[in-house]
Amino acid sequence: MSGPVIQTPRGAVFHTPNGSARLIWNPGFKPVWQGRYTGAQHFVDSEVLRGTEPFTPLLTGTLIKTGQLGTEVGSGLVQWIALYARRQYYAKRKPGSQTGPLRGPYWFHRWKAADGGATVRKARRLAGGGVR
Repeated sequence: MSGPVIQTPRGAVFHTPNGSARLIWNPGFKPVWQGRYTGAQHFVDSEVLRGTEPFTPLLTGTLIKTGQLGTEVGSGLVQWIALYARRQYYAKRKPGSQTGPLRGPYWFHRWKAADGGATVRKARRLAGGGVR
């Protein structure tokens, strides 16, 4: 797991005026839930790459390929590593001016507004959480 790890005092006893409680972790918690979270993160990264493709500016397809090359699926970090990706992302152009009605700047934000909620719901389901 590459993200932050939450450390808690195992076996800690908490005293209150109404009694005491001891914190004991279920030993099977980490393997089960870590696998679920890893699977959900892998799904989200894959969906971001797949979902943003119709929104990403396209001339030769290199920008889309650099998103695939610059991303380690499951890491939680999706990057387009082309030298000009930042300029393309923050460009002052209207969507549709670059070889397609959806293609243009702010491709991740526009995809997230269009379909990001469904991806979050599916990931939540994969991780074993409820759907809100």
